[in-house]
Amino acid sequence: MKLHELVEKSYQTFMQQVDDTKVVLLHPESRFRSMLVARLINDPNQRVFYYALGPDDVKLQAFITSITHDMANQHPTFGRHINMLPQNVYENPTDHFELVLDTFAADLAEMTDERFLLILDEYDRSDLAEDVQMFVAKLAGKLPENGRMVINSRTLARLPWVSMIAQNYGVILKDDEVILHDFYNTTREVDTALEVFGLGPGFVVTNGHTVDTWEGHLPRLLYFFALDKALVTRAEICQAFWPELDIDQAVNVFHVTKRRLHKALDIDILIHDDGYYRVDYDRGVYYDANEFSGLMMLARNTQDSDERFNALQRAVELYRGPFLQGHNDRWILDRRESFRAGYLEALTSLAQLWTERGKHDQALTLLQKAVSEDMSRDDIHRDIMSLYDALGRRSEAASHYRKLKDEGVTVSEETQTLYKKIMG
Repeated sequence: MKLHELVEKSYQTFMQQVDDTKVVLLHPESRFRSMLVARLINDPNQRVFYYALGPDDVKLQAFITSITHDMANQHPTFGRHINMLPQNVYENPTDHFELVLDTFAADLAEMTDERFLLILDEYDRSDLAEDVQMFVAKLAGKLPENGRMVINSRTLARLPWVSMIAQNYGVILKDDEVILHDFYNTTREVDTALEVFGLGPGFVVTNGHTVDTWEGHLPRLLYFFALDKALVTRAEICQAFWPELDIDQAVNVFHVTKRRLHKALDIDILIHDDGYYRVDYDRGVYYDANEFSGLMMLARNTQDSDERFNALQRAVELYRGPFLQGHNDRWILDRRESFRAGYLEALTSLAQLWTERGKHDQALTLLQKAVSEDMSRDDIHRDIMSLYDALGRRSEAASHYRKLKDEGVTVSEETQTLYKKIMG
């Protein structure tokens, strides 16, 4: 196959994915990722804003200054918010992180009403820039509805891809292939020695026995934090766990916690390599969150109805409760919301398949689980009322509607219209 045909296949795969996600990572092993970027930039049908990170983008202040300048050259009004920040904020953005993030996002939101791509090229220049990495990760969740971020990097960008994929906020492309599982390339041909379960209270099983010798909750949570990304830095860990301590104190507590983790598992599970920490997958590790996100990717991409059904059903079974239930650290709450969004998608998608098969009772049970997770989902309430109607249970449809009103749930005009139609 000719080169332009291979690039075109990558482009078509990209276009099939980009509408339904927020962040697209072009896998470092992609042969045509830079050519795909060029294809997107030169496509008259795409609204593209491009920024290539430079050698100075190792601090947030330099990154903000440079990308704002480049974006203003591509869109004259860009920066009218970020450039109005007080000088002390602009010079020390890390100390005013949320303000700078929200202001930058406001500039993005005003650029265009069209669907647009923000391409971050040569992203690996920020690998050791903790504040830049954090800014991009947070920006992904604040993109306007019509915005998409594309990351081109020679290394696997240090974003929490497993949870982002669970929420359908991220997708990883390797040329014309959508990565459906093993997002961090961690699968090893070894027997599984460790089984890790984060969807629920969070526990670890080694050689068939639940680990209960953690000496506190921090070593266990450190392990889950390390599983969250392909690589983590010590500074990243300290910021997540001990932001109130100065760096020397935080580092000391980190090393104590790491020793307790290794003692609890009876192996050195965290490997320090070239400035990063990573989980030693050569030991054989199963992680339910990885499987969950892989199943959701499979369900979104397969054309086989039975395969999709089985993937969704397995995903629902895997979700035993909120991610690391019982803990409320900021990073845990963020991941919890992502997996919860994936769980709601699995429930509603599986209910739709049951409905298509004429199994309304099974669909109704799943949708009732879904609204118990999120009472604000107006669309799910309508589906429940429609199923009650299809089952000849109009009184229960009416009861469900009245319960929404009694509990103060905002009821849309569409839901009110459905109620009148059912009762009419």
